[in-house]
Amino acid sequence: MERGESDTEGDDTPLLHRGNEDKVQRAPAWCSSRYGLALLSSFGFFVVYSLRVNLSVAMVDMLNNTHQSSTNHSSSVCPAHANPARPKHNHTASVYDWDSQTQGWILGSFFYGYILTQIPGGYLSGRFGPKWLMGFGILGTVVFTLLTPVAADLGASYLIAVRVLEGIGEGVTFPAMYTMWAAWAPPLERSRLLTISYIGAQLGTVIALPLSGEICFYLDWTYVFYVFGAVGLVWFFLWAFLVFDSPNTHPRISERERLYITTSLKNELSTSAGYIPWRAILTSMPLWAIVVAHFSYNWTFYTLLTLLPTYMNDVLGFSIQQNGMLSALPYIGCAVLAVLSGQLADYLRETCLYPTVIVRKSFSIVGMLGPAVFLVAAGYTGCNYTLAVTFLTISSALGGVSASGFNINHLDIAPSYAGILLGITNTFATIPGMVGPVIARELTKQNTMQEWQIVFYIAAAINLFGAAFYTLVGRGTVQPWAVHTSFSNGD
Repeated sequence: MERGESDTEGDDTPLLHRGNEDKVQRAPAWCSSRYGLALLSSFGFFVVYSLRVNLSVAMVDMLNNTHQSSTNHSSSVCPAHANPARPKHNHTASVYDWDSQTQGWILGSFFYGYILTQIPGGYLSGRFGPKWLMGFGILGTVVFTLLTPVAADLGASYLIAVRVLEGIGEGVTFPAMYTMWAAWAPPLERSRLLTISYIGAQLGTVIALPLSGEICFYLDWTYVFYVFGAVGLVWFFLWAFLVFDSPNTHPRISERERLYITTSLKNELSTSAGYIPWRAILTSMPLWAIVVAHFSYNWTFYTLLTLLPTYMNDVLGFSIQQNGMLSALPYIGCAVLAVLSGQLADYLRETCLYPTVIVRKSFSIVGMLGPAVFLVAAGYTGCNYTLAVTFLTISSALGGVSASGFNINHLDIAPSYAGILLGITNTFATIPGMVGPVIARELTKQNTMQEWQIVFYIAAAINLFGAAFYTLVGRGTVQPWAVHTSFSNGD
């Protein structure tokens, strides 16, 4: 313990927790309740992100581009790509005359609702339990997704309102899940469990983008919302019957696994039920390090998430069918590296005894600087389609490394209040989703290469600042205010 006590960074998570976890035999991962939760929550985040991104592809097909034919994209900056003629029956859906500014507001409107329920989501999940908060939050989003075609027909303002309501429902999901993981994730398995859980977000993007393109091509854009809405309903029923708030309330968990989880978390969770040290939380520099990193990373992430299909269509000249497939490639790389980074991070902490703070900062640097470099490079590839898609893919893929960096640092510094902390950081991190698409569309009214280079430069610069700030201020162990009464139990 001397090493952990003497280190000013407070970085020895492996040594701090090894005593607790060795008191009981480690429960196997295979068929365990905690890994079952990881898989089902991963399915949940698959739903969350598929409902979030499907509009990005559908938007391309919702616009009244009468100057485009079914076989070419004469309005794109780069030469059009040959693509097969679309089935005639897919022209039954309505199309709309929305200018670029209106498109930006529609794409960003989701986040105006999303930001409202971040902190309330963290508080309510801690007070009433995360299971039903997350369940009903996603169910609400599913319902409004199914109403999207009706809202679009009524007008852009109705569609914006529906997207805001979808955001309100989804806003509770990440804070609720962090609260749940605070009770379910043994410290030395956090990176593994959380990357499995949140890989669903990447998979939702990976599958929703190309599938939305295919649905638009063979049916029409309205079915995009019906199909993913139906998948969301299936998830809700599985979640309702198979998931429980904590190991102690799970009726089918093995006693060995229950003891393993609860013992490993014994000295990390606050014993003052209902007490929230708001002043200490809001003045915690390690928390603000996560806030800045989260905001910075999300600027790049949301810029690509909402506008990549538009860039593929308006600049690179890909059709709606090709668009979804190519827009998904960056998130395939992101998903793969997120899982691999989770395994590597826990290996470095548990087996190599690397300090948690070093692991989190290293993974954050790679996951933020890498995307910045390749995003800027993508703006200078001209009409070299292969190089452009390659650089955009590498940019997003490297972003997946940050999944084991600042992205789960909330559980390192204050597991008892992880949901609230995530609510705070995600509130700030949602701002890029609100203003990023609007600013980007204002800057790209003519859709020239030079305009998009400015968009990419802005995202990269914000990423660099976030990485530098987190490296200077971030920490890796439970903060004193987060365990103010725990030590009365003994160590």
